[in-house]
Amino acid sequence: MNSKLIAPSVLAADFANLQRDIEMVNHSDADWFHIDIMDGVFVPNISFGMPVLEAISKHAKKTIDVHLMIIDPDRYIKTFANLGSNILTVHYEACPHLHRTLQAIKAEGMKAGVALNPHTNINVLEDTINDIDLVCIMSVNPGFGGQSFIENTYNKVNQLKDLITRKKASTRIEIDGGVTSKNAKALVDAGADVLVAGSYVFKSDNQIETIKNLRLLANS
Repeated sequence: MNSKLIAPSVLAADFANLQRDIEMVNHSDADWFHIDIMDGVFVPNISFGMPVLEAISKHAKKTIDVHLMIIDPDRYIKTFANLGSNILTVHYEACPHLHRTLQAIKAEGMKAGVALNPHTNINVLEDTINDIDLVCIMSVNPGFGGQSFIENTYNKVNQLKDLITRKKASTRIEIDGGVTSKNAKALVDAGADVLVAGSYVFKSDNQIETIKNLRLLANS
């Protein structure tokens, strides 16, 4: 059985000590770095842009999972590939030509991900699921850290797992938002493969231990 992965969300890191927090993740049991790029248009917040991602890439020793919460992501696909992204996730809601966007991401040598907002139904991926490496289910509304987990997420994970199985796809399921030790096991049981954890990791007293315990719980 494939092990379940933990991806600390750098959005919740201490930006004044970013290299320290990147090194912490490098030395932890985490599997991926989850990097949120926000433009202040698709979502109300602005996070960091290309220079910060470039700086992170220089120090990160694990998979870099970039989540674009921006309009017109096609403009930047090549740029993010050049900055070291291993996985590039775009929002379904921001891509009028999703299939073309997915092909463009793969053409740059990256894995292609699609994120779904809480209100977006799983069935919109019916025709593209075999082209998607990762589906990121937003379990909070995108744009801000520290939000409460939306309980309907479990239903969406179940529906997505059914779609993947029915279509014989190899797509991974990622959960982003409000993940803690209280819901990690239930999310994995529903079908999740990757758990993104931001505030829960970086605001904890012992970040290394928190990541270790979350990973053990997800794989128990």
